[in-house]
Amino acid sequence: MKKRRKKHKSGIFTLICALALTVLLFCHYNADEKKVSEYNISPKEWYLVLVNKDNPIPETWESDLTELSNGVRVDSRIYAPLEMMFEQMNKQGIYAKAGEGYRTHNEQQKMMNDKVNAFLAEGYSAKKADELARTWVAVPGYSEHELGIAVDINADGSSEPDEVYSWLADNAYRYGFIRRYPPGKERITGISNEPWHYRYVGTEAAEYIYEHDLTLEEYLDR
Repeated sequence: MKKRRKKHKSGIFTLICALALTVLLFCHYNADEKKVSEYNISPKEWYLVLVNKDNPIPETWESDLTELSNGVRVDSRIYAPLEMMFEQMNKQGIYAKAGEGYRTHNEQQKMMNDKVNAFLAEGYSAKKADELARTWVAVPGYSEHELGIAVDINADGSSEPDEVYSWLADNAYRYGFIRRYPPGKERITGISNEPWHYRYVGTEAAEYIYEHDLTLEEYLDR
C-alpha cells in the first residue's frame, strides 16, 4: 500500500509538470506571434502581408516581377490568377486592362509629389495639400503597389468603367483579389474609395472578405 501511494503522488507531480510546460510553451508561442505581427510579416501566407498608412513594407519583402503585355509589371506569384480573371472577363464581353501594377519607391514618390502639387494649384495650403494627397496616394514605403501584388484595373476603351468595376466587385474574389479600398471604409483603410484598386490575398481570404464585407485590416483583426 505504501509503494502505491508514492506512485500515485509521483503521477500527480508529473501531470502538474506537464501542464506547467504546456502553459509556458503557449505563452512563448503567443509572444512569437505578437512579435511577428508587429513587423507585419505573416508567419505563413505572404499574400496576407498588411501594408497601409501605419504599416510599412517589410524590409525582408522581395518581388520577382513578370511583365504583362502592356508593360505593367506584377509579382510573378499573382500573374496566373490575374490572367485567368482577365480571360473570364473577356469571355463575358467585358474588357479591362491593368493600368498600374508594381511601382518603385521613386515612382510612388513622384505620384505623391504630383498629387500634392495638384492640390497646391487649387489654392490649398502646403499642409492641407499634403493631408488631402495622403487620402488618395499612399506615402512611399507604405504603398501596396510597391509590393507588386496590387493592381489598378481599368476599362480598356471597349467597355465602360462602371461595367468593369461592377464585374470586379462581384467576381474578383473568385480569383483571390479583393477591392482594397471600398466606400464607407475610409476610416479603416485611410484611403478614399478606389473601385479600380485590387489586391491579391488568396482565394480563401478573398471569399471570406467578400462574404462579410470586410477590409483586409478587419479580416486580419479577426
